[in-house]
Amino acid sequence: MSFASIRIVTDDLDRLVAFYELVTGETAARPAPVFAQFGASAPALALTTPATVAMLGAATPVAGANSSVIVEFEVDDVDAQFARLSDQLDDIVLEPTTMPWGNRSTLFRDPDGNLVNLFSRPAG
Repeated sequence: MSFASIRIVTDDLDRLVAFYELVTGETAARPAPVFAQFGASAPALALTTPATVAMLGAATPVAGANSSVIVEFEVDDVDAQFARLSDQLDDIVLEPTTMPWGNRSTLFRDPDGNLVNLFSRPAG
């Protein structure tokens, strides 16, 4: 078994794709109008509309309702990435901070309210 992806269900795919293209500096692959993916190999970040999971009926994920998962990206320089993005972020949760375990992190919310963490590990 190998970990393949995290999929975020959203009611506004184009808005979320644009946000993650800004954050990652990558262009999402869009194989279908209802699906986008970042990362050509696993693990990937996938974004999708509710239409792709509607067959789950009452168990269908609810767009914009996440309150337990943090989407994390390891970066070389948290402070530089924060400086690049901060003017375009609507909800900054934590400005660049060195965590007690040594990682440097900044956290903010994507347009659907999902937490995003940019972090770097301590040198050495």
